[in-house]
Amino acid sequence: MPDGGVFAAYLLERCFANVAGDYAREVFELETIVPLRVELKPFERIVIGETVLINSDTRTSFLVDGEAPILRERDTVTAETANTPAKRLYLCVQTMYLKSDIPKYLPAYQGFLRDLRNSSPGDRLAIDAISAHVSSGALYKALKEIRKLMKREDALLAA
Repeated sequence: MPDGGVFAAYLLERCFANVAGDYAREVFELETIVPLRVELKPFERIVIGETVLINSDTRTSFLVDGEAPILRERDTVTAETANTPAKRLYLCVQTMYLKSDIPKYLPAYQGFLRDLRNSSPGDRLAIDAISAHVSSGALYKALKEIRKLMKREDALLAA
């Protein structure tokens, strides 16, 4: 059995066809899934799905191979710290993401999204982007957008 690279090249070569004297090529996207490399500082936590991993007293790294949702502890919001409209929305989307269950939390999400729209009318484009990401199932991208709004809220509260 040839190794992975040779086998992929073999498959591509086999896919080239000669049709009625013309060369037709079918293009196939070969999807390479690369494991996520995670480095943790001493005692740092990471959430993978519904599991929290806690590092020991030394720096460590490992690879995560699969489709599990992953968040570092520093990127999580708790019910106790969700004290602004953006943070409440973040907590809801974070829960959707980590539990891989959008429909269950959709009514709460819609309410938090409405609250955020009412409290931050100037952030309409960012809020629309968040909504589009959630609608398409790109929850991690939605979390990244909400983090930007959380930073703006923090700056406004600090001023």
